[in-house]
Parts: sequence; structure tokens; C-alpha cells
Amino acid sequence: MKDFEASVAFLGQWGRFQQVVFFLLCASVVPNGFGAFSVVFLTDTPAHRCLVPEVNLTQDWLDVIIPIEVVDGKQQLSRCSRFRLDVVRNLSALGLAPAVEVDLSDLPQETCVDGWSYSRDVYQSTIVSQFDLVCRDQWKQPFTSTLYFLGVLCGSFFSGLLSDRFGRKPVLFATMAIQTVFIFVQIFSNSWTVFVVLLFISGLGQISNYISAFVLGNEILTGRVRVLFSSLGVCLAFAFGFMMLPLFAYFLRDWRSLLLATSLPSLLYIPLWWWIPESPRWLLSRGRVEEAEAAVRKAAEMNKVEAPQVIFEDHSLHADVTHLHPKEQTNVFDLLRTKPIRDTTAIMCLVWFTLSTGYYTLSLNTSHLHADPYVSCFLSAAAEVPAYTLSWLALRFLPRRPSAVGILLVGGASLYSIQLVPESLPALSTALGMLGKCVITAGIGLGFAYTAELYPTALRNTAAGTLTAVSRVGGCVSPFVFQLSVYFKPLPHIVMGTLAVVSAFAAFFLPESFGRPLPQTIHQMPSRESIRCLFATRREPSKPAALSESRL
Repeated sequence: MKDFEASVAFLGQWGRFQQVVFFLLCASVVPNGFGAFSVVFLTDTPAHRCLVPEVNLTQDWLDVIIPIEVVDGKQQLSRCSRFRLDVVRNLSALGLAPAVEVDLSDLPQETCVDGWSYSRDVYQSTIVSQFDLVCRDQWKQPFTSTLYFLGVLCGSFFSGLLSDRFGRKPVLFATMAIQTVFIFVQIFSNSWTVFVVLLFISGLGQISNYISAFVLGNEILTGRVRVLFSSLGVCLAFAFGFMMLPLFAYFLRDWRSLLLATSLPSLLYIPLWWWIPESPRWLLSRGRVEEAEAAVRKAAEMNKVEAPQVIFEDHSLHADVTHLHPKEQTNVFDLLRTKPIRDTTAIMCLVWFTLSTGYYTLSLNTSHLHADPYVSCFLSAAAEVPAYTLSWLALRFLPRRPSAVGILLVGGASLYSIQLVPESLPALSTALGMLGKCVITAGIGLGFAYTAELYPTALRNTAAGTLTAVSRVGGCVSPFVFQLSVYFKPLPHIVMGTLAVVSAFAAFFLPESFGRPLPQTIHQMPSRESIRCLFATRREPSKPAALSESRL
């Protein structure tokens, strides 16, 4: 009996069909790059102070009406208080000079009862300045990002279940539509509450279509092209979108204009419905053999090769999953069915949570790495290019388990090392932070491919969606991680570094999948072997897989 890759080996690996699928699926995830991190600019807090209405005050009193306070050892104008306006007005009317005839420390203060004045040096407006998310409402600023990632979490979980039930292609385009429509509708938000509700709904489709595109490409492409797609293709497309974000934000400094710019490009992807096919692997897993053969025959026409009269004549996948073994009708509880699967799922949940927490915490903090937030964001995005290149090289030449362990250890070490850098060397701290971001990003690129190789076709999208949903818990808490510096400045990096080291130890017990064909049923999932050496030698692929790779 031949497996799927052996059955479609006559197509080759890099014909016109594979090229179309590769590049169109990569193009479909570009909007995720600038959509996922638009909150960096949408929720950034401009410099602000209490608004002083036009009243009869001398210029001397206008210059000192905002008190001076000390923050982190530095003096700055208060952001949330001013001297009581009625008192200052009376003193000004009496002709008394501030700080000469009046001791400012004795004057009573009040909150910003007339609102705030925001600097427009960097932004024309953000949702912080639009809805006054400062001072007493400052908690709403990080909570906005948290609600967004809660939407991503829910979308990742349910889209996986829906994709395994209804197909990869319908869920891919449905989630793209949700993302596009609700990002556009946010433009018309008239309150913070309305904005975050719409932001949550847009988050339902934000990463869900990325996962669907990733799984679809992994199931259609084979051999080294599949590895290239999962480790470099979609990842670099995401990074390219991320790098476009600061360009959009630089020229469109109003939050409504930025949302418009990040929503409209997705309309260009509507014609892709007629070019991107359904996954033949998924069709087989549902027992729809005729549709799977029709899809492969169409691919053969595009590649100008002749298909066998019966493509899946001795293919047992549909029988194993649908007919002979009814229990193989999979759902999310199959991730916990047996102890080996439970162990693998538990470890992958921890690893994904760690990677997501580190990635989003470091990415959302980009506006504080450099005096110019646009430069900071671009540098953070550009760091992902070598990161994904590193993950591709690891996937191409190294076993998965030691690669995951090594990436997590290096990431943890770089984050721990930041605490040892003296304050006189801020550039070194930034470099170590970017190294940590680069390594953790490489871990995400590796993690997607590793996940696809560990779980079978009938469960692959459910597993990817569930693990991504767990990882989004890390995204939800990431806006608050750097808030821990209020209690102890090195604490955020210590927390992230500790998570990375613990996850590296746990990843040591994952199964190895290097050199094996993608599992098609639960019984074909790779199992954990006795660990003789961390850097185990490469296991020779089975003959069908070797045949598939030889065609690249």
C-alpha cells in the first residue's frame, strides 16, 4: 500500500501547480503580518498632560500650572494632575509670581477634569488619545491588546475544529473575510467599548487563516518544498507584512487611516478562491476519494504530466479513517486519547505558550526600543528574516527535538543575560533583546512544521488550532508582562527566560519526526523513543518519502 506522497509522486514537487499553491498561500498571509501588530501603533500612548482651558492666566502661571514629578529618577511634567485651576486663577489675578511669592509645593492639585492635551509630534491620533485611555483608564491600553489576543485564541481553537470538519479552503476564506470586514468596521467606532468588541471579532480571523493556509500548504506540497513552505514561505510572507506595517504607520499617523490601509489590501485575495484547491489529503481523510482524485488530476494537467488511471487504487487512508475504524473519527479529545499523545500535547502546549509569550511580549514592546517607534518596529520585523532562515536550515538538516531544545536554551540565555548588562551599555541590552526575539521567532517557525509532522491528517488542523489557541494565552498575558518592571525592573526578562529554560527541558521528551512522512492516521503518529543521545542520528525515511524527495 502506498502512502499519499507516493501516490502523487508522478506530479513532481515543483511544477506549475505547486508553484501556484506555494506563492498564493504565502500571499494570503501577508495581511496577517501588518494586522497582527497594528495594535503597536493603534494603542501607543502619546506624550500628554492635563488640558488647561483658556482662562485669564499670566504666562508665568501657564508655564508652571502642570506640576513636576519624579519618575524613574527623572523629572518630568505630571501626566495626570495639575494645580487647582481656581486657586491658580485667583493667585494670578492678585499678581503674585509663582515660585517667588508663592511656594508651589503648598498648592493643592486636581485631576485632569477638563481632559488631556496630547502631543502630535509622533502620531496625529491613536485610540489612546481618541478615547482618553490614560491615568485612571490606563489599564484599558494593555487590556485592549489582551482582548484582541483573546479573539485570536478563540478563533484559533474553533477554526481548527471547523477546518477538520468542513475543509481547509472554506475556513481559510471565511476567516480572511472576518478579519477584513471587522478591521474595516472598527474605523467607525465611537467608543472604546465598541472598538474592542470589533477588535475581538477581527481577532477571530486574524491567525486562523494563517493556520488554515499553513496546514493546506503542508498537505498539498511534498518533500523539501513542504519544508521550505512551512519554515520559510509563510513565515517570510508574515514577516514581509510586519515590515510593511511601520511604513503604513509612518505615512498614515491617524488610527482610522491606518485601519483602512490594513483592511483594504485583503480585498485583492477574493480571486484566490478559484486558484487555491482543497487539500486532497483532507478529502481522503473524509472518504471523498473521487474528489481527491479530481483535484490531483487537475494538478496533473497544470503540471503537464499524465496521471494514472486510478490514482489512489491501493491507498488505505480513507478506509482507515472512515470505514474500517469508526473510532478514528477525530475530535479535540483525541489529543488526550492515549498517554503518548497526552504527553506530546502537554509538552507542545508548554512550548507554544512560552514561544508566544516571548514573541508577543518582545514584539509589542518595540516602540520602546528606540526613540523612533517606526524604526523600532521595522528592526523587530527585520529580525524575523534571519530567524526564519535559521528555522529553515534547522528543519532542512537537523533533527527536530535537539533543534527545539537548542533554540529555547539560547533564547532563555539571551534574556537572562540582559540583566547582567550595565545601564551604561543600552545598545548591548537592545542587541540581546533582539537576539532573544530572533531565536524565539525561529522557534515559532520550527514549531509550526514540527506540529504538522507530529499529528495525523485527520487531526492536524485541530491540533494546530488547539496548540495555537493555547499559545494565544501567552499572547493575552504578554501586554502585561512588561508591566512587571514596575515591581522589579529585570522581572519581565527573568520570567520569559525561566519559561524558555523549563520548556527546553520539557521538549527533550518530545518524539522525533525528522525524515518521516507525514502521519495519516493516529496509529502512524511518531512515538517517543528511548533517548540515547540528544543529537540522535537521522532516521532514514521510508521508501515512499525518499522517492518523493528525490524529485525536487
